Amino acid sequence: MNDYAYIYDTARSAFGTLGGGLSSLRPDDLLAHVIRELVNRNGFDLNQYEDVIAGNTNQAGEDCRNVARFAGLLAGLPISSGGITVNRLCGS
Repeated sequence: MNDYAYIYDTARSAFGTLGGGLSSLRPDDLLAHVIRELVNRNGFDLNQYEDVIAGNTNQAGEDCRNVARFAGLLAGLPISSGGITVNRLCGS
């Protein structure tokens, strides 16, 4: 590991409405799809990813955990990779 941070790409999931078409999806499942797309888009080996940083608005109930960490694991990132979930309410 080195002392540098690199951001290779960003992406976001679709917007949804309360009780809408995405309401049956857990946030970590939805984010896992986004992470897989980023991995495919950039062509890096999964073992090269060290961290996932994700924003999640209004974490509550089942969502009240580290969504970024769980989504990374669901996307196939190594168990050694970390995750941090940022909640800035409407700013996330």
